[in-house]
Amino acid sequence: MHVLPVASGKGGVGKSLFVANLGIALGQAGKRVILADLDLGGSNLHLVLGERRPGKGIGFFLNESGGNLKDYVQNTQYENVFFIPGDSEIPGMANLSATQKRKLTNQLTSLDTDYLIMDLGAGSSFNTIDFFLLSGAGTLVTTPTPTALVNGYVFLKNTLFRMLHSACPKSSPGGKLLQKLEKQSANMQRVYMMDLLKEIQEVDPKSYQNYMDMIKKFHPRLVLNMLEDPKDADKAYKLRRSCQQYLGIDLEHLGVMYRDELQDTALSSGLPILVYKPRSVLSQAVFRIADKYIQFELEEDQHSILPEADYGDDSFETAEMEAQLDFQSKIEYLEELLQTGALTMGDLMETVKTQQYEIQQLKKEAALYKSKVVRAMQQGFIG
Repeated sequence: MHVLPVASGKGGVGKSLFVANLGIALGQAGKRVILADLDLGGSNLHLVLGERRPGKGIGFFLNESGGNLKDYVQNTQYENVFFIPGDSEIPGMANLSATQKRKLTNQLTSLDTDYLIMDLGAGSSFNTIDFFLLSGAGTLVTTPTPTALVNGYVFLKNTLFRMLHSACPKSSPGGKLLQKLEKQSANMQRVYMMDLLKEIQEVDPKSYQNYMDMIKKFHPRLVLNMLEDPKDADKAYKLRRSCQQYLGIDLEHLGVMYRDELQDTALSSGLPILVYKPRSVLSQAVFRIADKYIQFELEEDQHSILPEADYGDDSFETAEMEAQLDFQSKIEYLEELLQTGALTMGDLMETVKTQQYEIQQLKKEAALYKSKVVRAMQQGFIG
């Protein structure tokens, strides 16, 4: 089984839409796929799949004594794709106990499938992070907006803190150092991961080595969604540089997906965009990303033998080129609709106005974020 956890630092970035369409793309490639809705506080993956009444799922499984998760795996209308609902209506599902989490984790990883794709909750709760760490190559979905990028960065930083806690037993010098920092919340806001690691290395070499052994297996992947312009792809470089400089990790870029108004139409029709419009620019981007996952699968044995190499630069250059090609395809598609009469000049002008409005909103958001960063730097909270 290949476990693919998919997370986001914040809601509204298209994570569930990506998960559903990715699963269908892998299913069409002949892979058996199980989609698990682990956004337990607000599950909605069933809506993207067109399942209005998904039936019993993870919530019922966790609240029954015994039971087997495979009994909650449901068929979908899509070839090779199966689904486990999240049951957000059951109280307490967003806050799993350690026993519940262990029970769910053990049975998730025992399912019979080629791919287990987990749609995780937005944010950085311990439950979300622990499910994300079921694979060393979880996928982070974000958008080019400043807040989404920052929240994506924060998610990865919190994930590293979770790994650090796991590497440092409470009774160890490193564990005691972390406990001391946590009691002083103001210090935690300013903590610089690289300096903290140096300090732990000095006081607790054993725990430090535990962490370094874990981090070698941690290779998060990035999907940049809802692009408007090829230049938006540059935001991924900035996120990658921040992760390299401040967190000591690298990202692999799986690709970009442009914002597409057809997505809303498809969703209201109860169909994933891959089914509603398989030749759209957005659908082709998902197919391309699915192909990369399959390629990872084929190359796994090779990577376990050869020395580790830096694939990061290649993945970012490829994603940048794909962004340019997709943007050109999007423009050509609009021109084609205009020429065939499917899109009037008025429709085109309305589309342009809408995009201009969204760009203005993003600029305002960026200006607000920039002022907050400057204020934080002046107060000494950045580090």
